[in-house]
Amino acid sequence: MTKERHTELLEACKPVPYMVIGGIEPRSQQENANAAWQRLGIELGFDSSSVLPVQGKSSRYFTAIKTKGKPNV
Repeated sequence: MTKERHTELLEACKPVPYMVIGGIEPRSQQENANAAWQRLGIELGFDSSSVLPVQGKSSRYFTAIKTKGKPNV
């Protein structure tokens, strides 16, 4: 994963201040992180729900199941 993509994922996980107006809360940190992984999975051709860290490596390294029809990146 590139540094830019890694930064995007970390930014998606950060808490943000918000006000509840009309009883509708914004998306949670987990929902934002899941959406960022899903975008990355679509772009790189892997199932975002199958992501696992690589032991002994930085958080930029992970394994995932490749999806059909996507390039091997």
